[in-house]
Amino acid sequence: MIRFQIGAQRFASILAACVALISLTATPSHAAAKIQRLVSPGGIEAWFVQDATVPLIAMEYAFGGGATQDPAGKSGVGNMVASLLDEGSGDLDSTTFHERLDRRAIELSFSSTRDYFRGSLRMLKDNKDEAYDLLRLSLTSPHFDSTDVERIRAQVISGLRRDTTNPSALASRKFLEITFGDHPYSRQASGTLDSVPKIDVADLKDYVGRVIAKDTLRIAVVGDVDADTLGKLLDKTFGGLPAKSNLTPIADVQAARPPQRAFIPLDVPQTVVTFGGPGIGRHDPNFMAAYVVNHILGGGGLSSRLYKEVREKRGLAYSVYESLLWMDHSAVFVGNTGTRADRAGETVDAIEKEIRRIAEDGPTQKELDEAKSYLKGSQMLALDTSSKLAQGMLQYQLDKLPIDYIEKRNAIVDAVTLDDARKAARFLWGQGLLTVIVGRAPQAAAQPAAAPPKAN
Repeated sequence: MIRFQIGAQRFASILAACVALISLTATPSHAAAKIQRLVSPGGIEAWFVQDATVPLIAMEYAFGGGATQDPAGKSGVGNMVASLLDEGSGDLDSTTFHERLDRRAIELSFSSTRDYFRGSLRMLKDNKDEAYDLLRLSLTSPHFDSTDVERIRAQVISGLRRDTTNPSALASRKFLEITFGDHPYSRQASGTLDSVPKIDVADLKDYVGRVIAKDTLRIAVVGDVDADTLGKLLDKTFGGLPAKSNLTPIADVQAARPPQRAFIPLDVPQTVVTFGGPGIGRHDPNFMAAYVVNHILGGGGLSSRLYKEVREKRGLAYSVYESLLWMDHSAVFVGNTGTRADRAGETVDAIEKEIRRIAEDGPTQKELDEAKSYLKGSQMLALDTSSKLAQGMLQYQLDKLPIDYIEKRNAIVDAVTLDDARKAARFLWGQGLLTVIVGRAPQAAAQPAAAPPKAN
């Protein structure tokens, strides 16, 4: 995201100011903390964990919408908004706004994902009033000055031009096109070289007016602040937003059925392979069984079946992974690896063979027991800092899970049986794969890579 490029110096100063404190936040007590449901005097709701271990506050929040709300033919609007909200607002120009962030070591960022427009705020306890006030200004009175807009547009376009010679970016884009066709999920959140030049200030303002509203707002806060103080901060920050959003309805979509394969020629030393297919919804009764068996196939790092078959046994790739991706209106599984062009076919064959094997036979009891043990133990590490816990709490809200899900999760994992896992494996991988290969044609693999073509 452009957001992080712009804020590199600021993040460096934050790191220098907070490194000792950040190291202290990595305690297992976070995952075991009791989550409160807080409702501010003005009716703003948040999930909240009060933690005075260190004087830090981390907040994650999201509005419904995201890249699906980009106008037709203008993909990238939400991404541009995310990169511009702190480029001047209220009575502060861009330089002054960032100077105030720097002076107080405040981390503030925004992003546009498929279904949500998200934000993150992190500060020292003593700087909370200024941090929340700067966030309020960003959300309620962004400038969108033409100079800032054109600077951000140029940076976005520069990134998109680099993507035209990036095999991973090309594979991802093609995979989404095959998987979702003309559905909004097929769009790239960052936009395209055709769409980004068409975006104007009116589009940015319209997006903010339609998307940033209280009715879809979800908030998670972890840190050294009491409930009464936090309630007042939330009212001051979000209370002035419109009550109702005006979102374009998005239809549910089923991912394209495999098997399908696409090849994109690109003269680069390493061939990239992206593969996947229809997944499983977050609220499907078999979701946890699918989550566990997916860890066995491709989500378990060095212990996964794909890693052992593709890397350890055959030496075809440095790494290979596969994961479940669930969204509000669809779900897929998706994986990725990179290999030599002359071994791309062998790599794809090895992946397909292993996926067929687990679809037909399922995992072993030993694999299931080890996966369940790992997933239960890793829960504490996944939530061991204030920021991680806030991110997790927000995701649980977006997934419409109960507030005590953290406490219940391990029992849900434990309840997965071998029969459940085998059924989930057949459901996920019994149809084969959608595969996108980007790289040199096999017959050209022995030739040195030519200089990458210039982007238009």
